[in-house]
Amino acid sequence: MRAMTETTENEDLKSRRIRSFVLRQGRLTKGQAHALETGWPSYGVEYGLQSLDLKKLFGRADSKKILEIGFGMGDATAKIAQTLPNYDFLAAEVHTPGVGSLLKLIQEGSITNIRIVQHDVVEVLQNMLADNSLDGVHIFFPDPWHKKRHHKRRLIQAEFVKLLCAKLKVGAYIHVATDWQEYAEWVLEVLKAEPQLQNTAKGYAEKPAYRPLTKFENRGLKLGHGVWDLVFTLKY
Repeated sequence: MRAMTETTENEDLKSRRIRSFVLRQGRLTKGQAHALETGWPSYGVEYGLQSLDLKKLFGRADSKKILEIGFGMGDATAKIAQTLPNYDFLAAEVHTPGVGSLLKLIQEGSITNIRIVQHDVVEVLQNMLADNSLDGVHIFFPDPWHKKRHHKRRLIQAEFVKLLCAKLKVGAYIHVATDWQEYAEWVLEVLKAEPQLQNTAKGYAEKPAYRPLTKFENRGLKLGHGVWDLVFTLKY
């Protein structure tokens, strides 16, 4: 009965969901195009309806497995992977220039602990990742969809968080970072409302050492703009 309920919930989420992204592919640079051609066979993961064996995908069983959602141009993802060589990162992004950019960084840095899937992350979670398979999830600077009429497009919603929780191991974490205060407040309330999660801080968390400052973020901080980190873990 539980499996049937989870399947129904996943189908309902898929049928009701308004996508949280807009596909603006943009133009590929020559470097990105070359990286896509040469790097995808080694570091790309084709979307499919069968669960990934993450241990087999990365060729090791004892590493932490982290899902990185919406990595943009991949600079932070590449730095985190180099900072945490004992962790493996499945990085999901829909925009082709960003995928090409991260592949280029992987090749230039000889980074071995990143794999990329170019597809809607909700469907990746539903169809490719087994329950209790992830040690963490990173969601850095998701689109805040700041206009009230667009709030329904925000990635962080109650149903999405519940889906994430199903894929987490006990004690695993969800780390969200945003530079939009109203969205930070939104995320905090959504995560607090999920009974399976507990906050690692009284409110917002200190920036974990593994998350690098991006150029955009550093410029904003110098101008007095805030950045909010939220880290919640799955309860034992």
